[in-house]
Amino acid sequence: MIAETFIAWLMVFVRLSALLLAMPVFSVLNVPVPVRVALAAIGSFLVAPLVPPLGAQPADVIGFARLFFVEASVGFLLGSLCRLVFYAAELAGGIIANDIGLSLSTAFNPLGPNSTPLPGIILFWLATVIFLTLDLHHWVLHAFQNSYALVPIGGATLRAELLRDVVAQTSRIFVIALQIAAPLMAVSFLITIIFAILGRAVPQMNVFQESFAIRTLVGLFSLGMTCTLMGQHLANYLRRLPDDLVRVVRFLAPG
Repeated sequence: MIAETFIAWLMVFVRLSALLLAMPVFSVLNVPVPVRVALAAIGSFLVAPLVPPLGAQPADVIGFARLFFVEASVGFLLGSLCRLVFYAAELAGGIIANDIGLSLSTAFNPLGPNSTPLPGIILFWLATVIFLTLDLHHWVLHAFQNSYALVPIGGATLRAELLRDVVAQTSRIFVIALQIAAPLMAVSFLITIIFAILGRAVPQMNVFQESFAIRTLVGLFSLGMTCTLMGQHLANYLRRLPDDLVRVVRFLAPG
C-alpha cells in the first residue's frame, strides 16, 4: 500500500514538475529551481490522494522509464500550450521593434536566457500581468487536477486529432502576433508612404536618414496609445486557455 501511494505521488510529481517547467511565470529564470521543486512536491501531495489508483505497476526499470516519459510528456505539453500566447507576445514585440526602428535596442530579459527587443519585453510583462490578474494560474492547476479523470497515470495516448489541434494552436501564434502588432505596422506603413512622397517632392532631402527619428517617435507614441488594445487582444486569447487545455486532455485520453 505504501509503495503504491509513493508511486502515485511520484508520477503526479513528474507530471506537475514538467508542467511548471514550461508554464509561464513559474518557468522564468527569476523563479529558483528549489522553489519549483517545492511547489511541485506540495502540489503533488495535494493532488495524489485524488488520483485514480495505478493499475498494473511496472515490473522493471524500462517500464518505470516509460511511465516517467509519458507523465513528463503530458505535463510538458500542457505547460507548453500555456506559453503559446506569450510566444505570440514576444513575436509581436519583435515585429514592432523592426517597424519602429528599435530592433537593435535589445535588452537583457530577466524572464529568459536571451536578449529581447524592448517592445517584446513590455508585451511579455503585459501578458504576465493579465495572466495573473485573470487567475489563470489557478485555472491551469485546476485543469491539471482534472486531467487525471480523463488521462490516468500512464494512460496517455497519441491521436491524429491531438496532432492537428496542437499544430492549429501553434500556427495561431502568428495570427495573434499580427493582430497585436497591426496598429504599429499600419503607422509604419503610413510613415513610409509620407516620406516616399516627400522624397519625390524634395529630391535633396535624405529621406532614409530623416525618417529614423520620426519613425521611432511616432512608433513609441503609438505603442503607448495602443497598449490597452494589445492587452485586450492578449486577454481574449488567454481566456481561452482553460478550454484549450481541457480539449487537449480529452485528445490524450485512452480510447
